Amino acid sequence: MKNLKFAVIGTGFWANYQIPAWFEVGGVELLALYNRTRSKADVLAQQFKVPYVYDRVEDLLDRHSPELDFVDIITDVDTHAPLTALAASYGLDVICQKPMSTGLEAARNMLEDSRRANVRLLIHENFRWQAPIRKLQEIINSGAIGKPFKARLSFCSGFPVFANQPFLADLEQFILTDIGSHLLDVCRFLFGEVASLYCQTRRVNPRIKGEDVANVLMQMRSGLSCYAEMSYASILEKEAFPQTLAVVEGETGSVVLTHDFQLRISTRQGTVLAEGNPTLYSWLDPAYAVVHSSIVDCNRNLLAGLRGTGRAETTAEDNFETIRLVYAAYESAARNEVVYL
Repeated sequence: MKNLKFAVIGTGFWANYQIPAWFEVGGVELLALYNRTRSKADVLAQQFKVPYVYDRVEDLLDRHSPELDFVDIITDVDTHAPLTALAASYGLDVICQKPMSTGLEAARNMLEDSRRANVRLLIHENFRWQAPIRKLQEIINSGAIGKPFKARLSFCSGFPVFANQPFLADLEQFILTDIGSHLLDVCRFLFGEVASLYCQTRRVNPRIKGEDVANVLMQMRSGLSCYAEMSYASILEKEAFPQTLAVVEGETGSVVLTHDFQLRISTRQGTVLAEGNPTLYSWLDPAYAVVHSSIVDCNRNLLAGLRGTGRAETTAEDNFETIRLVYAAYESAARNEVVYL
């Protein structure tokens, strides 16, 4: 099977991990890079031996679109919609970073642009591909705890995220778009679609514009109650960043995903332990291993979707349902009311 040729649009922080993750998967050829500050793209081009570099995305597409199979958009969220529309106008399939866009209408437009152009739009939503989350799903699906009726997922941290990504401090809407788009997607992945939700938010850090705490209580269509809590203002005994923790209760037992990728499965017969350790690739940052490792598995799944050899999980159609939850949560918090979906 021939390699698929692609271009990376945006060579900021995450491109340093997205690109080696593609090479880890294999079956692809990186032809060109774009970044508005060309010097950043030049550095990665030299590092990864990419032959072409551009500081105008139109120049890249004008020259190389006949050769390309897809583009991978790794830019700020406000550029996702116009860049997707541009790539689609050249007839190229698109992989785009999460969150899908800056609002529900913009995300809907991305869907419509890709449909009109008859191209595939896939979203790089990788938390559901983290090794401990996949292990948690495996345990739930095995029937080890019976039918689940209650769950809590937690991403609460005091990590100084604004030091690494200072632009986040200027977002009017922060944690629900940044972490909520991950965490709410994991809730959907594990437990299906949402019937209703109630959300409360708060800004604890006075030096940022958006909310840094959000709590979302969801009633899933299956009847399960799911509570998703997220915070970048938490000072806890043990720092969990960048791990997602979880408790799932079922009719015959429970499973707890705790620190360091440990899972504790408890029934009336006792408690057994399992592990969901990430693969430690040579290029990843060990402190972010659970995140960086998941990029490989996400890319592998998206590539199968592009080739037609498998089903891509995080299509734009699927991820739109996650975006609906994000903005339903904002609506609930603003109105202090339950929102029905």
